[in-house]
Amino acid sequence: MTLTLALAGDTMLGRGVAERLEEDPGTPLLDPALIELARSADLFLLNLECCVSERGAPIPEPGKPFFFRAPPLAAERLAELGVAAVTLANNHVLDFGPDAFADTLLHLDATGVATVGAGLDRDAARAGTTLSAAGRRLRLVAVADHPASYAAGRDRPGIAFADLAGGGVPDWLREAARPADGEQVLIAAHWGPNMTPAPVPHVREAAEALESAGATLISGHSAHVPHGVRGRALFDLGDFLDDYAVDPRLRNDLSLLWLVELDADGPRSVEGVPVRLEYAFTRPADRAEGELLARLLRERCAALGTVVELIDGRLVFDQPPDGVARR
Repeated sequence: MTLTLALAGDTMLGRGVAERLEEDPGTPLLDPALIELARSADLFLLNLECCVSERGAPIPEPGKPFFFRAPPLAAERLAELGVAAVTLANNHVLDFGPDAFADTLLHLDATGVATVGAGLDRDAARAGTTLSAAGRRLRLVAVADHPASYAAGRDRPGIAFADLAGGGVPDWLREAARPADGEQVLIAAHWGPNMTPAPVPHVREAAEALESAGATLISGHSAHVPHGVRGRALFDLGDFLDDYAVDPRLRNDLSLLWLVELDADGPRSVEGVPVRLEYAFTRPADRAEGELLARLLRERCAALGTVVELIDGRLVFDQPPDGVARR
């Protein structure tokens, strides 16, 4: 029996996206074909890179250029899209302070969207959440390696933080990666710098450590462009919805809706549907866009020993014999 996951990377519902939602609460965020595809999976998971609230003000964080806050109806829209859970361990969920963060948890809970990776204290932030589908149990755990100022404390709200670059994978995260009987574990990590075409060394080292600890799957985000796949690690899922400026070289407006099939041994297949991020709206990529993304990902995967093929409009990732994904 397999479990199919639809995975999306950084999803930002603030700023320009929020303005559209406030002007028209029903404004389309995703093309219907993508909604249908995501809903066809057993679980649809994404990284929510903003808070959800009408309260708060941008925090006084020196050198921080961007602050993202979505209106409460954004939580309802996520539920309508079929999102089962969002990861909140990232560098934007506390942008508007603790009250807006507390609202985020309440609004998402009210719509039935599970949250992980941030909480009202350190234990809550580090705690995973267990999702059940297709007769399987998936424990979702989220962590971020930045910013340290957003880290949850003993009595302070914040994110599940780990200094992966300076201290490696901490014991609590290694323990969280170890599956219990009858479950699988997905570690979602917001790691590494923005706008890079490949995982930096500390990200690769952390992925290897988490895989050795027993994680079934590791999915990353933060770079804003999709990276390669190796073993059980999808190093970066890329962006999924935003209003960001486009880098003409990295083409952060081209990304994937990832489809991962898990069996008892881990990822059985890893595929991605190419998408194009327009302003506050995401649609399937056209043929030329899909071919360009395939070329970019072939270059990004080459150093990892992973082959990428564009087959029937999907990117299929095929690993060497010592990898685990098999088609």
